[in-house]
Amino acid sequence: MPFKLAEHYTSACQRVRVVTEAWGERELFCANCDSATLTRTPHNTRCVDLVCKRCEATFQLKSGQGRLPRMIPDGAYSAMISSIRENRAPNLLVLRYDLVSWRVNSLLLVPNFAFPESSIIQRKPLSAQARRAGWTGCNISLDRIPVDARIPFIVDGVARDRWDIRGDLKRLRPLTAISSRQRGWALEVLNCIRSRNFKSFTTRDVYACDEELQRLHPENRHIRPKIRQQLQVLRDTGFLRHTERGRWVVQDREAL
Repeated sequence: MPFKLAEHYTSACQRVRVVTEAWGERELFCANCDSATLTRTPHNTRCVDLVCKRCEATFQLKSGQGRLPRMIPDGAYSAMISSIRENRAPNLLVLRYDLVSWRVNSLLLVPNFAFPESSIIQRKPLSAQARRAGWTGCNISLDRIPVDARIPFIVDGVARDRWDIRGDLKRLRPLTAISSRQRGWALEVLNCIRSRNFKSFTTRDVYACDEELQRLHPENRHIRPKIRQQLQVLRDTGFLRHTERGRWVVQDREAL
């Protein structure tokens, strides 16, 4: 990364922001279309750091040191939930780097349509003594996003081919035809299946997720019928194949 840009700043956050955004503008391409470049947004643009001038896709870049974390700090909870429901959320780029060498170790993309609301964790409101008393932020829980929707750009310092990355995103596109609320359920059920490493399974196997889904949706008293419904949605969008009554197979990424 262009680490010399950091010499003009004393704030650690500013140093990282300037370096990583400059690297993103220089090195990244749009996964949403065939554009070879992304452009930095003006300073202080809320929630968006990079944009594709060709398709107008927006990207938020979250950077940090070390290994990929389970939780990514984000902005206001209510604003993030609204952006998901209204299909306005930016695509998320999660970058991890080594501060000594200023080298990128990993980078992954979460498409803007792949956030179930349950992946947005509400933080405690700021105290009455804080400058923004009562403000409530959020964290993004990567564990609650299916692995299918965590698309790697760079793994252990090695960049993947851009056509493979665009192919991974294209395979997720059928989800955009589903309403945001229904899509959230489909993503949660898919995450239950993926997190248990199911390849071939039964509907009853997925019922093992009912307590987890009940915690996420305490207002819903019909979790198992909802699971059955979402298995059909995942079949219709190509993530699952129905082999016989009550039996399913996870489609390989290449087959989606």
